[in-house]
Amino acid sequence: MERIPVPSVVVLIGASGSGKSTWASATFDGRSVVSSDALRALVGEDERDQRASTVAFELLDRAIDERLRRTLTTVIDTVGHDLDRRRGWIDAARAAGLPVYAVVFEVPAAVCKARNRTRDRRVPDTVIDGQHRAIREQRELIDGEGFDAVLVVDDSTRPTATVAARVAATAAHVERQAADPVGLRFGLQLSSFDLRGGPGELGERLASVAKAAEQVGFTSIRVMDHPIQIPQAGRAWDDILEPFTTLTHLAAHTESVTIGPLVAGITYRNVAHLGKTVASLDVLSGGRVECGLGAAWYERDHTAYGYTFPSLDDRYRLLEDALEFLPVLWGAGTKSYSGRVLRIPESICYPRPLRGSVPILVGGQGERRTLRLVARHAAACNLQGEPDLVARKVAVLAEHCRTEGREPSDVRVTHLSSALVGADDEEVASLVDALAPARGRDHWVAAQHAGTVDDQIGRFRALADVGVDEAIVALTGLVDEVAVERFAPVISAFG
Repeated sequence: MERIPVPSVVVLIGASGSGKSTWASATFDGRSVVSSDALRALVGEDERDQRASTVAFELLDRAIDERLRRTLTTVIDTVGHDLDRRRGWIDAARAAGLPVYAVVFEVPAAVCKARNRTRDRRVPDTVIDGQHRAIREQRELIDGEGFDAVLVVDDSTRPTATVAARVAATAAHVERQAADPVGLRFGLQLSSFDLRGGPGELGERLASVAKAAEQVGFTSIRVMDHPIQIPQAGRAWDDILEPFTTLTHLAAHTESVTIGPLVAGITYRNVAHLGKTVASLDVLSGGRVECGLGAAWYERDHTAYGYTFPSLDDRYRLLEDALEFLPVLWGAGTKSYSGRVLRIPESICYPRPLRGSVPILVGGQGERRTLRLVARHAAACNLQGEPDLVARKVAVLAEHCRTEGREPSDVRVTHLSSALVGADDEEVASLVDALAPARGRDHWVAAQHAGTVDDQIGRFRALADVGVDEAIVALTGLVDEVAVERFAPVISAFG
């Protein structure tokens, strides 16, 4: 099966009746297709009204420009035999930072003519012959024009799949992982709780997901810390559980995985009470907690629940105080603490965490403040983004560590991303069709890193190569343990 990454620019090249429009509608969201025929129908009598061609192509060029400005997948459905127009589209795609593909329809002229005869308004056979001749004469030029790839469609061609561009670019990393495997730990991030059965079955279903995650090799399970669902993960009225109640439930149904809030917002609770909660959870889980901390960012849930939402500077001051104070609280004896904004007269916490303290992870990747705090206080950081960005953040963190007198290897690097995984392109396409929103499909596919098992192996090998120690994954379409099981081969590839 041929694959085309999205978002991208796709130039269709083929005579009238060669099946371009049918192929495009079967492969892409119809809103991605910019058709000269459709625009003729818009400004003329119908799609065969050649007198409307000039205006139709002016509109086509404008539509292409606007879509590329927004980096949207754009499928250009014309005959495609205008050399200057093709080269202009290639240049425009490059300027927008999008890959550009040609799809050449090598369907015999006789077939095109036969299809054309079934239409209400036929294109003359002589016109189809001329289109075929022009495309045949330009065939070698098309191969050398600068397209990222030239795909050929004929009557025997298998369906074509679309795949997130960032995922499709990892094929070489798959081969490296097979030839020279490296280790990588995986964590499961629970970002939403839309499990089968609804709230009445949520406890049982969540326990099943956690057990399945532990069984297939996830080494940690993390939850978000928000009282209402955030826009990146759903709607405000979607179910989201209180994190520490949820973590206690998960602890009771698992045996070995690390558990914790990926990033507990420092503004949601009294910091000493947060430390007491974490210590209790650590004891009850058998010493399996890692506590993520962050400066908090979502103003709406503060306002909705009546929490104070300090300025960013004050939130950072409180975060640094918490990073200093919590190890004091978890230590032996009773000590007072007076920080930048935090005052604790007596830091009494018994029982203490089973390991004497709890590892702290800091979420965020600001280079001046957040990563400096990681280097000074934390056991781990949590980053997001593609490998080139992660590599830069890891380098900045290493420099901060050296400034603070720590070895960079003392700080574990975790990475958070979404993943929609299928066994092959057909299963990925089926999952995308079932889960993708009606609008913004291509950007959704990219954001979810939709791809096959091999695609995911390549993606995570690329992250491991730039210093990621643990990949924390929010599985798209997680309604039961099946999504966890689909991800299992990815974990297995990293030992």
